[in-house]
Amino acid sequence: MNVTVAAVQPAGKRFEFGKNWRQFIKVLTPERVAAAESSLISMLSCSTLRGKTFLDIGCGSGLFSLAARRLGAQVHSFDYDLNSVSCTEELRRSYFPDDDKWTVEAGSVLDLAYLLSLPKFDNVYSWGVLHHTGAIWQAIEKASTAVKERGLLFIALYNDQGGMSRRWAMTKKTYVSLPRGAQPLLCACCFAWIYWKRVVRGALRGRPFETFENDYRGMSVWRDVVDWVGGYPFEVAQPGDVFEFLHGRGFQLVRMITTHGSGCNEFVFRKDS
Repeated sequence: MNVTVAAVQPAGKRFEFGKNWRQFIKVLTPERVAAAESSLISMLSCSTLRGKTFLDIGCGSGLFSLAARRLGAQVHSFDYDLNSVSCTEELRRSYFPDDDKWTVEAGSVLDLAYLLSLPKFDNVYSWGVLHHTGAIWQAIEKASTAVKERGLLFIALYNDQGGMSRRWAMTKKTYVSLPRGAQPLLCACCFAWIYWKRVVRGALRGRPFETFENDYRGMSVWRDVVDWVGGYPFEVAQPGDVFEFLHGRGFQLVRMITTHGSGCNEFVFRKDS
């Protein structure tokens, strides 16, 4: 694989993820916080983060920053979206008021000067973020510069499904280009396309709406669809390409969980050189 890393901040229209995260934190439950903690413990193969530093790149709602802090880490959170920064700051104030071991800032992973202004971290975390920057390989490379020697890089990236991924990229680009009043119509069409088979299967079991009873990251099913359809910029990556890219930069793969669908492949790499 030959990946060219760009050196500029991509321009163009973007989806405002932070507005959706504002809906999320209104219904955040102790169970969701506990699940986030369990996810970190499992993927990072640890029982605690006490004495460790944790960088949350693209902190979104702030949930995983909160989980890392509750596990004992010293946390630094940043996001490009100011609404996301506000959400994370609200969680920090609610759970850890006046805490000097959790800082929250606005920043971009594509801004190398900003990253170099920070210390190196034991754990660098970015789940479902780097593929929304408009420069996925540049974002992965810059995120990797924040990892300490022997530190861990935990990232999740959308799976490359070939033609399906390209069609979704076009749909998402269309969404952010539409007038605000027309965007719900596109979401409604996608909602029907995504869920009609599940509704039919549920109806055959006498429960047509059972698929909507699941937990969609604390959002309603509709808000989750809006987040998916509107999520632009949107890029994807094959697991092998991610492995080669980071292996060539001194990282060893520690753990990987892959998907065959449109979700994210998860990776934990250790910086060995």
